[in-house]
Amino acid sequence: MNIQISNLKKTFGEKIAVDIDEFTIQSGQILGLVGNNGAGKSTLFRLILDLIKADTGCVSMISNDGATNIQVAQAEQWKTWTGAYIDESFIIDYLTPDEYLQFVARISGISNEQLQQTLQRYEHFMAGEVTGQKKLIRNLSAGNKQKVGIIAALLTQPKVLILDEPFNFLDPSSQNAMKHFLQDYNRETAATVLISSHNLNHTIDICPRIALLEQGRIIRDIDNQDGSAMQELEHYFEVAE
Repeated sequence: MNIQISNLKKTFGEKIAVDIDEFTIQSGQILGLVGNNGAGKSTLFRLILDLIKADTGCVSMISNDGATNIQVAQAEQWKTWTGAYIDESFIIDYLTPDEYLQFVARISGISNEQLQQTLQRYEHFMAGEVTGQKKLIRNLSAGNKQKVGIIAALLTQPKVLILDEPFNFLDPSSQNAMKHFLQDYNRETAATVLISSHNLNHTIDICPRIALLEQGRIIRDIDNQDGSAMQELEHYFEVAE
C-alpha cells in the first residue's frame, strides 16, 4: 500500500509541527524517519493515522493498481489493513498481556490458533517476560509494555505498519530480535513499514530509505540501499548539535 502525503501542514500555536508539500512512501518499502526532538516525527505519524486533524492537506493510502485510493481523514477502511504502536495510550493497561492480545485477536477476527502461532513466532522477542505472566500491563517494565504494543500491532498482519521509537526501551537482545523480524515481515508480506528512531545504527540497518525531518519539513530523502546513509546523518546531527 502506497502512502501519499500532499500539502500536509499542522501547527500548534506559532510552532510548525509538520509542513510537507509532497512525499510518497512506496508500497513494500521500509522507511526510517529521523530527526531531533521536536522535528515532527510523532506528529507526522499521528496525522497519517488520523489521530489529529491536519490544518491543510491530506494523507492517502493507494493500492499499486490504483483501485483503492483513500484519504485517511475521510474513510475508515484503511484501519483494517493498518497496524501501529505510538505509545502506551495504544494499549489497555488494566489487562494482562494475554488478556489484551486475546482481546485484540477477538475483535480482529483472529482465531486462538492463529494467535498462538503468531505469539510463537515472536517468542524470542518476548524473552519469556510478556505472555504467561499474571502482571497487569501497567505493572510491566517500559520495554515489556512496548513489546505488547508492537506484537498487538502485528497481529492482523497489516499491509501498513507504523512504529514510533520502537527501540527506545528495549534491551540489546530485543532490539536485534525486532530488527530481524521486521525485515522478515516486510520481505514475506511486502508490507509498507514506517519507523521513527533516534538510533541511527538500527535505522540504517533495516531501512533502505530514510527521511530526515527538521522543524516539520523533510529536508533530506536519503537512499540507503547500500547502508551508506550513516556518514551523511552523522554529519547532520553533529552540525545540528
